[in-house]
Amino acid sequence: MKKKIRRCLAAAAAVMVLLAAASDAHGAVAWGSRGDDVYRVQQKLKQYGYYSGALDGIFGQATYDAVIWFQKKNGLKADGVVGAATAAALGISLGSTTSTAASAGGESEAYLLARLVHGEARGEPYVGKVAVAAVVLNRVKSASFPNTISGVIFQAGAFDCVKDGQMWMTPDGESIRAANDALAGWDPTSGCIYYYNPATATSSWIWTREVRLTIGAHAFAV
Repeated sequence: MKKKIRRCLAAAAAVMVLLAAASDAHGAVAWGSRGDDVYRVQQKLKQYGYYSGALDGIFGQATYDAVIWFQKKNGLKADGVVGAATAAALGISLGSTTSTAASAGGESEAYLLARLVHGEARGEPYVGKVAVAAVVLNRVKSASFPNTISGVIFQAGAFDCVKDGQMWMTPDGESIRAANDALAGWDPTSGCIYYYNPATATSSWIWTREVRLTIGAHAFAV
């Protein structure tokens, strides 16, 4: 019985090694991977509140669990492998020392912002779209939130469109323009860091925030 268990464990370990090697060969990191890419993954997961382990650059159980959690929360394939889509959501570029590239396709933070606008505010008046983008940027400036656009967008539980997968719809031209207008400095909210739909909001906490203005279906608050 003990020999059988040892054989099973050895086989499982071999599979993990092969999986890690295959993942690395395809520009991804997975269980068993080591190095700077894993360190960046751990760093982002810790920043966003998914990982509490050591930043040691070793992809083990704790990192795997955090990746799965992040993937499930953000509408991604929950396979525990940090490939193109998961790296994009984390706001990192695998194989690079740069952590601001937003996806395998080279998506910029501006395009991620446009995705968020489209997912959260399509159907809203144009100024409402700009306002949603401005809230993200105001959070980036605030010490209470992550200091990158991708960090704010993918913070656990921050935006409904991330949780339900609408984040990954292709943004239309108006959403892209709204994101760019916000990045250029237009803030219709004058500094708000929250917004919600009073008709659908279920969080009692959000109702305690001071509402400064309403645009379309969204109330904007501080």
